[in-house]
Amino acid sequence: MTGPALPAGFFDRPAALVARELVGCDLRIHGVGGPIVETEAYDRTDPASHSFAGPTRRNASMFGPAGHAYVYRSYGLHWCLNLVCQPGSAVLIRALEPRHDLAAMAARRGLDDPRRLCAGPGRLCQALGVTDAEDGLLLDRPPFALSLGTPDGSVVADRRIGLTRAVETPWRFLVAGSRFVSRPVPRARAKGRADA
Repeated sequence: MTGPALPAGFFDRPAALVARELVGCDLRIHGVGGPIVETEAYDRTDPASHSFAGPTRRNASMFGPAGHAYVYRSYGLHWCLNLVCQPGSAVLIRALEPRHDLAAMAARRGLDDPRRLCAGPGRLCQALGVTDAEDGLLLDRPPFALSLGTPDGSVVADRRIGLTRAVETPWRFLVAGSRFVSRPVPRARAKGRADA
């Protein structure tokens, strides 16, 4: 059972705040998905963000109004799903716990291990059937369904993954101890990072 829909204006806020609050929310695309367990925030002042150098044809959706999808291909291989916040900022959905229509996810991914279905942005998009067809679509109507939820554990903040710029910015948010995240926080950094 899912909670109420996200309130109006949920995405029209700073990306780091939205990224933290999305952890635990239920995300479904065409009915397939589950609770979000890992996110990363990016904004226009962030040198690691696609929006840092300004609008381009590739990142145009990032500069639209809050509350729609920005989908791009990473390294020419994998689709990545972002939820747009204030113009020039977005939250990358890195992982979710697969709960709704695991059969569809397993068929798309070609494997049965629930831990590997949606652990990482490319795997998640493959499992949920996300392509550039979803780029620019509003998040409050089909094929998207987003609802409030509570994380199954403490939310911790850590460094984002795979970056060469702004590598120390702690804008990756994840459920501590979740077996469905793409990469756990190293123990040396995890101590003391959980929310009170």
